[in-house]
Amino acid sequence: MELLLRPGARADATDCGRICFEAFDRLAREHGFVGDFPSVEAATGLMDTLLGHPGFYSVTAELDGRIAGSNFLDERSSVVGIGPVTVDPACQNAGVGRRLMEDVMRRADERQAPGIRLLQSAYHCRSFALYAGLGFQFRETLACLQGPPIGHTVPGYTVRPATDADLAACNEVSRRVHGVDRGGEVSDALKQGTARVVEHEGRVTGYATDLAFFAHAVGETTEDLKALIASATAFGGPGILVPASDAALLQWCLRHGLKVTQLMTLMTVGLYNEPAGAYLPSILY
Repeated sequence: MELLLRPGARADATDCGRICFEAFDRLAREHGFVGDFPSVEAATGLMDTLLGHPGFYSVTAELDGRIAGSNFLDERSSVVGIGPVTVDPACQNAGVGRRLMEDVMRRADERQAPGIRLLQSAYHCRSFALYAGLGFQFRETLACLQGPPIGHTVPGYTVRPATDADLAACNEVSRRVHGVDRGGEVSDALKQGTARVVEHEGRVTGYATDLAFFAHAVGETTEDLKALIASATAFGGPGILVPASDAALLQWCLRHGLKVTQLMTLMTVGLYNEPAGAYLPSILY
């Protein structure tokens, strides 16, 4: 069969959404886990959003005229994030995923992105091997946590909704911790009304685009993230992603009723600075 790669379009959302749901659901069930998407409709909604967003590059794979998979590159910041990459279960293990990955990596190279990042489910050994073979390095194990809202405050730390006036401070916190900012994502979160900041001793010391699977958070210290997490009214999607190396934060979350639903792996190509603070990545990175 002939494989064709082409730019994705919003008209592809229905097919891409079905494939996304079926691919993740089947893989998760094979390993005894719950899939990342509760329904085909939820996966289709995500595909529609990504395919229509100017900050995302998309590629769709076709086999003999039928959509067989898709992949995305988050270009909202200088360091880019890959995913979700999905392949129709009927076409898996035939090289489609590799071609989709090579395409977005080529795109990142054309844009001269200093670094590329992605997350993968730790139970999926084949994808880990694929990414490692493409040059990605292991950086961190992440615990996906879900549970009831914690609903309390951290003394000395104030959490409030972010405003447009906070964008520069959020970018500065990210640069201080990661060496780069994620201003494009923060700007989107401000428009959606999900962004929040934490203040300590009269200044912004951390922020979250949301407390959710597709959101990230950054803080100068673990206490900043505790305050942000404690203020959340819910944890969106499968949950938040907590670095296992931040033992103090992970143990605090577990003591406050959150449970580990799965482990994930952060992998990178190119620029990567060891975080000089605390952070929660999104599923994209």
